[in-house]
Amino acid sequence: MESMGGRPTTAGVPEDVSRDVREAVEAAVWAPSVHNTQPWRFAVRGARISLRADADRRLGVADPEGREMLISCGAALATLRIAVGALGREAGVRELPDPDRPHLMADVELGARALDDEHAQRLSEAVRRRRTHRGAFKHAEVRPSMLAVLRLEAEQGDVRLVQVVEEHTRQALAGLTQAAEHLLHLDTRLAGEEARWAPAPGSRRADGVHEAAYPGDAPHTEPYFPARDFARGHGWGVREGPGGGPDEPSTGLVLMLTTRGDTPLDWLRAGQALQRMLLRAAAEEDLAAAFHTQALEIPELREFIRTRFCNGRYPQMLLRLGVPEGPELATVRRPINEVIVDETGPA
Repeated sequence: MESMGGRPTTAGVPEDVSRDVREAVEAAVWAPSVHNTQPWRFAVRGARISLRADADRRLGVADPEGREMLISCGAALATLRIAVGALGREAGVRELPDPDRPHLMADVELGARALDDEHAQRLSEAVRRRRTHRGAFKHAEVRPSMLAVLRLEAEQGDVRLVQVVEEHTRQALAGLTQAAEHLLHLDTRLAGEEARWAPAPGSRRADGVHEAAYPGDAPHTEPYFPARDFARGHGWGVREGPGGGPDEPSTGLVLMLTTRGDTPLDWLRAGQALQRMLLRAAAEEDLAAAFHTQALEIPELREFIRTRFCNGRYPQMLLRLGVPEGPELATVRRPINEVIVDETGPA
């Protein structure tokens, strides 16, 4: 049997199905993931795509329960569903279908041809140009109507997207992020784990956060949410050109994604909500997001945020949103053949 990239030779799998399956997976790998770990694998069996969490790529120290890994997989699942819709097919989705296989995130079955899904097509067009931002934003307001659209995109089931408006709360969350960044660097295990996913310049790795993915001298904003120090004091990163940088650097909108529960299904759905919101923001207004998960990786700080600022709901993501400023950042992805396996058996 040939690979998914060639003409299928397995009886019962039409060529157009094999082509659409591969195109959907090629889109899904562009989902955001913590430290760009890309903690997923895709098993294909005919018209079914099984999304599996790759536990070998979990952050063992920062993410012992796999919460951030599953949020990342949820983002990949959302991208997969959007891609299938953009290809003009129905998608049958079963989330966490087998309790005895906890790393099986979802089964996605490509169905019959459907009516054109213009919404999915629009989001699909933003998949490859969406980028994580790691600096300040332009001093430009996000329209209230746009925020309402993003809430509608994200809020399905028990997931909620909340804007942090009150200035003292914004300052408090910024301060907690600063404290968490400091604590993470004091823990040699955490610092070492972060360093493993931030290669030195010149690396040919197809994962992790490379120097082209973060600014070398991000401007200070008020309130200040620090980015992770992927350069580790070496001064790596993308530099501004002459006269570059925003005249009035802005923090942007401060948002939290929360869930009622804190189970693997909640994490998976939070990741789907996150990616739908990010793609809608990029498609409609060229908005980008900066993630600040440092405080959520320290149990005591995450619990404090939950009880004090989330009305008892569980914070799954803390992020800033705005119009990106500064040099264009790049990212890398693993080759498709490293993440996909064809399990379709012979006829």
